[in-house]
Amino acid sequence: MPSRSGAESSSQKRTGPVDPRLVRYSTASRGFFAVTAATVLAQTGVIVGFAWLLTKALVGAVEGAPIEQLIPCMAGALGLALLRGLLIAASERTSAKGAAKASLQLRQALVAAVEKLGPSWVARRNGASLAVTAGHGLEALDAYFGRYLPQLVATAITMPILIVAITGSDLISGITVIVTIPLIPIFMILIGLATRSVQKRQFDTLRTLASRFADTVGGLSTLKIFGRAERAASAIDTVTRNYKRETMTVLRVSFLSGFALEFLASISVAIIAVTIGFRLLGGDMSLTVALFVLLLAPEAYLPLRQVGVQFHAASEGVAATDEIFSVLDAAAALPAAAAPVNLPKGRNTPFPASSASSLRPVATPREGVSAVPHGSTPLIEVRGMRVARGDRSLPAVDLTVAARELVLIEGPSGAGKSSIAAALLGFATFEGELLIEGLTSASARGELAWAGQRPGLISGTVAGNVALGDPAPDTELVEMCLRDALATDIPRDLELGAGGSGLSGGEAQRVAVARALYRLRSTDARVLLLDEPSSALDSETEAALWRQLRAEADAGAAVILISHRTSSRAIADRVVRLAPLEVTA
Repeated sequence: MPSRSGAESSSQKRTGPVDPRLVRYSTASRGFFAVTAATVLAQTGVIVGFAWLLTKALVGAVEGAPIEQLIPCMAGALGLALLRGLLIAASERTSAKGAAKASLQLRQALVAAVEKLGPSWVARRNGASLAVTAGHGLEALDAYFGRYLPQLVATAITMPILIVAITGSDLISGITVIVTIPLIPIFMILIGLATRSVQKRQFDTLRTLASRFADTVGGLSTLKIFGRAERAASAIDTVTRNYKRETMTVLRVSFLSGFALEFLASISVAIIAVTIGFRLLGGDMSLTVALFVLLLAPEAYLPLRQVGVQFHAASEGVAATDEIFSVLDAAAALPAAAAPVNLPKGRNTPFPASSASSLRPVATPREGVSAVPHGSTPLIEVRGMRVARGDRSLPAVDLTVAARELVLIEGPSGAGKSSIAAALLGFATFEGELLIEGLTSASARGELAWAGQRPGLISGTVAGNVALGDPAPDTELVEMCLRDALATDIPRDLELGAGGSGLSGGEAQRVAVARALYRLRSTDARVLLLDEPSSALDSETEAALWRQLRAEADAGAAVILISHRTSSRAIADRVVRLAPLEVTA
């Protein structure tokens, strides 16, 4: 059942200038608001003081005051101008740092949400679209946190103070500002609605372009075989032209809105100037008050004009928030799981590598779910695990695995073998009980060294992929793991591309097995979980891999092997056979 917070956040809409979800998820943005507010308040005082000192100096010059009397006012105005520049620089620096922290926090929340949702959720999403959101979309939010929100703070503080200062000096000019200034927010709202619409279309087109390009590159060989490559390229060209058109639409709306806001502000200031001019000619206003009001009037309209400008700068990032919050809300809707059990263990000593000649014969495996051998303590025990798959649950499974034991899980395609692995890793919800050395846990991720059906390699060297996540890689251990994974023919310094491109399917599988062995031997993990590790291997290499896995179990590891190959039965101590799922009409 979705959590209350998740339901609330998913139903929230951007009804005001600030999206409350962004501020709530990025708590770091709150801290620099106080600093920004203090800086803006100081800037406002400097603006008023500068206008007053400059007015005194100009009026004194007009009235023929001696230069000695004008120098203090001119020096004071110059000092305040320099101070304003320093305050603006400090405000921009604070805003940039705060924006970086807020965006980083939101990115971390997004990554944590994806991790909580798990690989099964990611598999149903378009990876390129999600990457655009997490990359370009979140980068565009820097303008929202670093420019738009600070400008809102500046508007809320500066504008009322300047209106009070103008009204206190000249009531008619103050009333004019109060009457004309609401026109700018009204036009901003109308323009903002149009901007948000075109900006969202542009961002959606960008995601479509990224998805189409990634899908085309991934299936390029198939497209070439069936003669569809040119049609795919034509489709990408069409989406590219659409993105160009949407981008030009956004620019057109931005320029028109900027012109409208500047025009309204200029007309308002002109009205004030004209009324002041007539009253000066009629002798109804002093020159000191007139100059002071004229210097403050543009400053009173400036914050609102800047809000409009910064809104356009931030609108692209805000357009990405719908996708971001859909991910965060989906993660928040998951039921809270119990915290994993952290067992007190030290860093494991790497298991010694064993050669094929030293392997002992293995007894014929027994069908079904048998008890752990007498005297052994199960490292992992599963009781009545029913893994959720969509809106239904898979049949209940019991499983125990102890040290020095190799348990084979087999069954037809779709029976739930990989779903069990996902549940053990905490990537799939399940009913039932999971015990680690007799203690209840939400997942066995801390106990597992794992390699899935997809190798999951990343760009970088082969050695870097094997030691992935280790801040201080052990070069000798990397070599040992690659050797034991039968990957001695793969150069350690070979640079892989995105997704591990540059290796064949069988080579990528062997590197993934080496990575699992490295984690088993260098961390607190004590269970080796391999999901179809030989699907892309030839029979000879597969047989050698089975011998190595048997050696790992004999050396002290607990091994869970998921495989549809009947040859794997020869190395198993026990076999867990999953029945095929019943298909209902």
